[in-house]
Amino acid sequence: MPLAQSAGPRYCDPIFLKGGPSFVGVAQPLIPLDGEGPERPTKLKDYFLEAATVTNVRFSRFVAETGYVTEAERFGWSAVFTGGGIRLGEVVGSGLSWWSKVHDANWREPEGRGSSIERRMDHPVTHVSLQDAEDFAAWAGGRLPSEAEWEHAARGGLVRRRFPWGDDEPTDDTVFCNIWQGDFPQLNTAQDGYEGTAPSRSFTPSELGFFNMVGNVWEWTAEPFRIRSISRTARQRNEMALANRERLLKGGSFLCHRSYCYRYRIAARMALSADSSASNVGFRIAFDTLPQSISEGRNL
Repeated sequence: MPLAQSAGPRYCDPIFLKGGPSFVGVAQPLIPLDGEGPERPTKLKDYFLEAATVTNVRFSRFVAETGYVTEAERFGWSAVFTGGGIRLGEVVGSGLSWWSKVHDANWREPEGRGSSIERRMDHPVTHVSLQDAEDFAAWAGGRLPSEAEWEHAARGGLVRRRFPWGDDEPTDDTVFCNIWQGDFPQLNTAQDGYEGTAPSRSFTPSELGFFNMVGNVWEWTAEPFRIRSISRTARQRNEMALANRERLLKGGSFLCHRSYCYRYRIAARMALSADSSASNVGFRIAFDTLPQSISEGRNL
């Protein structure tokens, strides 16, 4: 499938966040085994975080200019959500019958051979591994954010809230973001307008201007997955994460629902092996300082 060779911008409206005291985590974690708590103080340096996740059109420019080949393309398969429907391949992971190992699924063909991103160029790029995300970020002159940077941006600074918009709970009828509505995994009513990913700039942005900090796609961060606890359970989980090269992702995805995956909250966390990719995983970019082209007002 032909893709635009240079239509996508290299950068996407980085938003400045002033450094200083902040915190990460939550005092009363809802999923303690994920390491959501306790709340921990931290200090941030000045940084920038892009308003939206990297889109298919931006990633296509990266590939066109560099000849980059993603890990999913090299492996020859990626994980695709198939719900309660027909299997597209063997099941991925223990107890995850709604995920299929689909041959030839990758960022260009998200559901496997013959599928297309032609009508999803403004949606988040998916089926990208940690290395893919880091390589794109380096090409753009940036990096992946830390957990503390991601949470600080999602909260809107030194405020305590469950979601980027406040504490009002999304429901099957009250839409704030792109998550699952209905009976997971058999029925998605798509009350929010999308059965899968939504455009990166959809729904109402936060006060600072960030789009889809929760829901839509999980976002890679710069950190390994680790639970900060001295409990035996935490030590065992951390040993497993280290052995499997698991990294930390934030934000939840279009597959989250309170009945199953209540992780579309700012403090929520997920672990995924660094070389994994899936149809609900993407990323956004942080910058320590803006590349010269942005400073000069040129969105290359």
